[in-house]
Amino acid sequence: MLMSVAAIVLGLAVLVWSADRFVDGASATARYAGMPPLLIGMVIVGFGTSAPEIVVSVISSLEGNPGLALGNAYGSNIANIGLILGITALISPIAVHSQVLRKELPILLLITLLSLSLLWNGMLARTDAMMLLVVFVLLMAWSIRQGLQSGKDSLAAEHEKELDENLMSLKMAIFWLVAGLILLIVSSRFLVWGAVNVAQAFGVSDLIIGLTIVAIGTSLPELASSIAAIRKNEHDLALGNVIGSNLFNTLAVVGLAGVIHPLEVMPEVITRDFVVMIVLTLSVFVLGFGLKGRQGRINRLEGAFLLAVYVAYSGWLASSVISA
Repeated sequence: MLMSVAAIVLGLAVLVWSADRFVDGASATARYAGMPPLLIGMVIVGFGTSAPEIVVSVISSLEGNPGLALGNAYGSNIANIGLILGITALISPIAVHSQVLRKELPILLLITLLSLSLLWNGMLARTDAMMLLVVFVLLMAWSIRQGLQSGKDSLAAEHEKELDENLMSLKMAIFWLVAGLILLIVSSRFLVWGAVNVAQAFGVSDLIIGLTIVAIGTSLPELASSIAAIRKNEHDLALGNVIGSNLFNTLAVVGLAGVIHPLEVMPEVITRDFVVMIVLTLSVFVLGFGLKGRQGRINRLEGAFLLAVYVAYSGWLASSVISA
């Protein structure tokens, strides 16, 4: 039991650290290749900050733990909005200037509803998972087009500033790109092994473990980057990290896990977890998009609301474990 807990703690620590190194290495390598800053932020950084979820869910699916794979993806989405955006907005209200983000917010809501429709029958078949991956590829193509056409967008300026602050040689960039990816895979393997063992020892479903411990742990890179961005007054970057991560989780993470192994969807994923995820996603859409001419903004009171929803959801999960 102690070995399993140690594997979770060590796995999460190395996972978060290696994800950060991987993102830095991938971003610098892409810049040396001549990729525009906005494109690096939307694609490279978006993929990098979701790399922990991708690797953990893929390994979970390969080892026959569908609950952990789904719990990690959807739990991370809930934590990204409720916990991370909530805390970030409490530190400093988030103003949304980027037109790219205003276009991505309704897309995130539509994709969340699409994934719900695919899971409604209690099963994510390989054909459903392939559909998610096809949508993901189309979305990446659209993102690339946006990145090439929106060079003056405020989000592009913030990404360029971040890249300038993290300069490294090409040799060092490639080193951290490769080393970060290897450590991501190794640490994820330890994390999954420990999480499954702990779930079995306490008689808790791997879904609950994925929604809580694993989801929060794999979301830590987004938390660190969002807080750092808001402290530098890079508001669009803070929100962009969360939107990009949730898009990757919903499409690529769940899609890859489902293609590897069809996923059985427990009823509570639909009646509990998706309800909370849709409420939070809809809230961010209304607040961030800015309806009736209002500029998109998440103030401290609205951040407190997002955080309160996450705390209530966590209490809901805890009560379901106690009553089980």
